[in-house]
Amino acid sequence: MQSDQEAHSYPITSDGRYFVVRGRLWRRSNPALPASVREELVRALMDARRAVQRAKRAGDAALESEARQRVQAAKEGLGERGPVWWTDGAPDYNRHLASNTPYRAWYESLSNEP
Repeated sequence: MQSDQEAHSYPITSDGRYFVVRGRLWRRSNPALPASVREELVRALMDARRAVQRAKRAGDAALESEARQRVQAAKEGLGERGPVWWTDGAPDYNRHLASNTPYRAWYESLSNEP
């Protein structure tokens, strides 16, 4: 999940589905989520990420696995993973290189801006 500040730091596709980091598309959160739901999911995501780090430091593989499952569940709830949140039938290009997708021309045009 990216914050509003991050959204302004990375290019966002014109359809609002992805932002780009180092040439790779990353799916954005579902914009239709109510703010209260989004906040709850982001809080759960951050808690789960901290739990992953604690488990890694402790060398506890079982706890790390459980925490990673919580990260996955929060990201799915936000719409960043799992089924896509758009309804027009367009395929998902999450984690694909922008240059290998229909967003190629748009992405290449970014480097031509003044």
